[in-house]
Amino acid sequence: MLLSLSGRRAVPGQLHRMRWLSGRNSADNHRRTRRVDTPFDARWLHRRVVMLAVAGLMALWPAGGEAHDASTWGGLFRSRNAGTSWFQANQGHLVADALAVAVDPIDSNHLLLGTDAGLLASRNGGLDWETLTGEGLVGPVFAVTFDERGVRQLAATDRGLGRSWDAQVWQPVPAPAGASPARLLVRSATPGRVYLVGWRGLFRGDDMGSAWTRIDSGLPDMAVTSLVVVPGSAESLLAVAAGQVWQSTDGGSTWQARSAGLPAGRVQTVALDTRTGVVWAGGADRLFRCDDVGEAWQQVGGPLPEGDTEIRGIAADPTGTSVVVSTHRGLYATTDSGATWTALVDNLPGHLEAGPLVRDPAEPATLYAAFSLTPYDEQWTRAAEGRSAASRLTATDLIGALAFLLLLGGVSAAALRWLSRHQSPLAGESA
Repeated sequence: MLLSLSGRRAVPGQLHRMRWLSGRNSADNHRRTRRVDTPFDARWLHRRVVMLAVAGLMALWPAGGEAHDASTWGGLFRSRNAGTSWFQANQGHLVADALAVAVDPIDSNHLLLGTDAGLLASRNGGLDWETLTGEGLVGPVFAVTFDERGVRQLAATDRGLGRSWDAQVWQPVPAPAGASPARLLVRSATPGRVYLVGWRGLFRGDDMGSAWTRIDSGLPDMAVTSLVVVPGSAESLLAVAAGQVWQSTDGGSTWQARSAGLPAGRVQTVALDTRTGVVWAGGADRLFRCDDVGEAWQQVGGPLPEGDTEIRGIAADPTGTSVVVSTHRGLYATTDSGATWTALVDNLPGHLEAGPLVRDPAEPATLYAAFSLTPYDEQWTRAAEGRSAASRLTATDLIGALAFLLLLGGVSAAALRWLSRHQSPLAGESA
């Protein structure tokens, strides 16, 4: 005997209806069970949409004709054998524009790296890096240095200066007018003294920047582009201004031209080998050396392979036989005193500009070379004009990016509509 849902005996009509309902409920339960057992994974779809969006953005983002090879990045590179082989020194920390490098004169494992995104520090020779923050570290860092004992540090941003006693806590330091953005910070052998090559002007700082004195009176009314400090009983300064070399032996109070033997108006940089006292100069695609602190210059070898190459840094061995130079075309090296030159490209971003070239003061065979995706001159000019990195984008870039974002939004909306139609409400309840 069959009973109705109310517990009473079912009549024939009710029996037929109960069988129909039972079959319908069974089918519904089957469908519900199937949907619950294999629910549609919204997170899977979301991940796929994001991955496609990122891939599409990288492939379709428009770039101007002056853009660098997109397959390479800037950063810091190190050689342990005076430039024969190179390896990346900032692995694990992506750097687009390496702007300044400083090595602790006492502890070679302590490095500071100024970048377009701020200041990085390593305590183990570049194996690990940390981003330093503080009131005096806002924006890109264009110059950085240690004091003569490696105790205090001074960094120059596009807005001013920051100083630290432990490379951890940074405080702002007033910068002299015309100093920012700085091109160079060069320490002196005199305790606490540092020289600042500013965007406009050359300055001497005492107590690591507590007080500044302008010292470019007597130099041409043009920016100083390079500076070396030659230690001695009377500290000597050699500066490059208006494409000439100038010397001061009284802390910058007076200056004398020291360009005999150099190409007139075409000198770009000077460098000092502290082991030998030899001063090197670069310009007109060639190198020159001086053994008597700027008195007489001698041409070394032949020109670099490509004309109109801007030389930024020079690192030579004590004999002058092996030399590495950094240029706006990358690194070049010679092993025969400049008779022949070779472009260094192995493990290096050969299509990018090279900038600072720094020798480890405690380990002379160790060299550091910085590379930048953005041309260095553009970095300084942009900072001096108060423009941000976004100012590099053209109208075409912005229109292309907007079109892609609209396309991405349409694809995402369609995916969500499809998901809402196929996702069972019961799946979420059963979960």
